[in-house]
Amino acid sequence: MSPTAAPPRRSPPSRRRVLLARATIALLIAGALVVILREAVFTGPYRTPEPLPAAPIVDLHVHTAGIGAGDSGCFVSPQLRQSYKFRIYLDAFGVSRTELDREGDALLIRRISERVAESSEVGIAVVLALDGVVDPATGELDRTRTEVYVPGVFVARETAKYSNLRYGASIHPGRHDALQRLDEAAAQGAVLVKWIPSVMQMDPADPRWIPFYDRMRLHGLPLLSHAGQERSFTRADDALADPERLRLPLSRGVTVIAAHVASTGTNEGEPDLERLARMMMTFTNLYSEISSLTQANRLGYLHEALRRPEFAGRLCYGSDFPLSNTPLVSPWYFPRALTVAEMRALAEIPNPWDRDVALKQALGVPPDIFARTRELLRFESQPPGVPLPQ
Repeated sequence: MSPTAAPPRRSPPSRRRVLLARATIALLIAGALVVILREAVFTGPYRTPEPLPAAPIVDLHVHTAGIGAGDSGCFVSPQLRQSYKFRIYLDAFGVSRTELDREGDALLIRRISERVAESSEVGIAVVLALDGVVDPATGELDRTRTEVYVPGVFVARETAKYSNLRYGASIHPGRHDALQRLDEAAAQGAVLVKWIPSVMQMDPADPRWIPFYDRMRLHGLPLLSHAGQERSFTRADDALADPERLRLPLSRGVTVIAAHVASTGTNEGEPDLERLARMMMTFTNLYSEISSLTQANRLGYLHEALRRPEFAGRLCYGSDFPLSNTPLVSPWYFPRALTVAEMRALAEIPNPWDRDVALKQALGVPPDIFARTRELLRFESQPPGVPLPQ
């Protein structure tokens, strides 16, 4: 009888197979932990999303710029041109430096019009001029202290070419001909006046501007004034963007829209948003807007604005383009409020305005905020060239 044959010996698994198996198990465990963690922290949108208003949305906060190409009169300071931000801004506008040199700064406004025309949700964009620092001795522009200058005459001329754009004026009240410029802006169809006090180095609380405020009220022009911290430029005096400094124009009857709900700034040890919210209880002609509130550096402020009763009925829509079309804004920054499928779908929307509106709608921005901009500016009932009331 032959002895029983010994079973063949199995070779030990290779080190590579062992590592692969361990890695697979680790990934499965990590995936399960991510799912569990997400379920634990997921809160859903700030408010239940609602349908958008029927009328096309108006965006009251759209920037343009220029390097002086063509006859725009624009300029950007050498310091800002050398900053990494300059290239990001050009990419967000969808232009190159070569194109600007060849076609002129008007190309930026044309590109804005083209993209708004492609939008399914936004029908009109208010393109903002930007005045600079003014020499108090001469009342003239001080180019040495101005980082970005976008003349009103340039914006008025170019926006008039497109039915889906409106002119947002910007006039430093310290100019020697400020009132004349304001009258001309109103005649050219301006729908508001835009300031960035911290960059223009002017104080909205200065009593010397009272005649300017009174003329604004007569023209029915709202003031859109940056409030809170400013970091899009290389330098800014944030104390000048304290919401409390807007009490003077409000007391003169000017409709004031404090941009960005005064987010990220502080003055006298108090958040600027708190200072603005308190003022909402005093002035019925005070509003704010939600542009830039989905940026990575302003996360949480949109939720705060939507939940605070002081801001109810006082918020309107703005995008802050081109910043809304930069990596500063992404639906992937909201994993607690949006599902993965929602974030992926939003990120794939090609049009920057549709993407901005869809993100804010998904987070719970109600339809009245999207509609209020159109109601607040009232430009459809005030055609260009409205005469100054006597």
